[in-house]
Amino acid sequence: MELDLTKPSKKAGASPGTLAHVGRRRMDDIRINIITYGEQHLVEKRCIAIGACKAFLEGPGVAWFSVTGIHDAGHIEDIGDLFHLHPLVLEDVMQSEQRPKMEEFDGYIFVVLKMLFFDKEKAGVRVEQVSLILGPGYVLSFQESEDDVFEPLRERIRMGKGRIRNMGSDYLAYAIMDSIVDHYFVILEEMGEAVEALEEAIVSDPKTKTMHAIQKLKRQLISFRRAVWPLREAISSLQQVAEPLISRDLSAFLRDLHDHTIQVLDTEETFHNTISEALDLYMSSLSKRMSQVAQVLTMVATIFIPLTFIAGVYGMNFKYMPELAHRWGYPACLLLMLAVAVGMLLYFRRKHWF
Repeated sequence: MELDLTKPSKKAGASPGTLAHVGRRRMDDIRINIITYGEQHLVEKRCIAIGACKAFLEGPGVAWFSVTGIHDAGHIEDIGDLFHLHPLVLEDVMQSEQRPKMEEFDGYIFVVLKMLFFDKEKAGVRVEQVSLILGPGYVLSFQESEDDVFEPLRERIRMGKGRIRNMGSDYLAYAIMDSIVDHYFVILEEMGEAVEALEEAIVSDPKTKTMHAIQKLKRQLISFRRAVWPLREAISSLQQVAEPLISRDLSAFLRDLHDHTIQVLDTEETFHNTISEALDLYMSSLSKRMSQVAQVLTMVATIFIPLTFIAGVYGMNFKYMPELAHRWGYPACLLLMLAVAVGMLLYFRRKHWF
């Protein structure tokens, strides 16, 4: 799995709220895109300046501020000043290895969750952290790279499909989270195909590389679970938030989102059990193959024991030995050895030892 493992030790000793990027820098410039909409209007702007966000923040309807790139502490601090965000929130935004969670502040809600992508070339899962700020009339999202799973959601907003243009910012935050959770099923589908391929390889021809593939997929499933498991608790906490930030109309949608998260975890657990059973099957297949090899070697050794005895007896250099001067002694000895070998093979076959 391709994880953005970093060294958070560079923040050790710093005071709480100190802004320092922890993660792999994926963009050179921070970009802010905006979609603001209502039932009768839609405005979409790309790559705007931080100062221009204020006009959209104070405008009518719902505004979605999408920030790509979290490595520049100065820019993040300016955004925090504009939206009146707590320094600890900004600190968590810049740390890309945060645990999924939900925290309620005065006037807004802070949510962290993981967006996952399956890399077919590397046969691994890439993790992208998404931080959401839900405030009155706006949603502010942070992520490191431009890759996301939100294009169908943006298209729904542009086309006015569904109820999103008639709902508030809390529904937009729910829709963003729902897009991420729905994409988990795509990742699980890819993993499911990998699990089935490994099971077939184990049954047909288990090799050392099969063992390595099992271990790699097992690590991916563990990392997947680590990225998704805390989200269930975060969504449960989100259901407890009172109005006006979360309306009562959203309760049914949040329950459905919670159910989807549980379904994802159940599916992951099934795959985890399957891959553990596949590992046991691989070890059993390997043990069976070793047993078969040992059985063949044992039968060969058993057959050659009497043959070696006969050859040893007739190989002794005594002057007076029976059959030494007999004309047919040598072929008779060979025929005796052949008869012994064939007889033992027939006996082994009758006993179903091979």
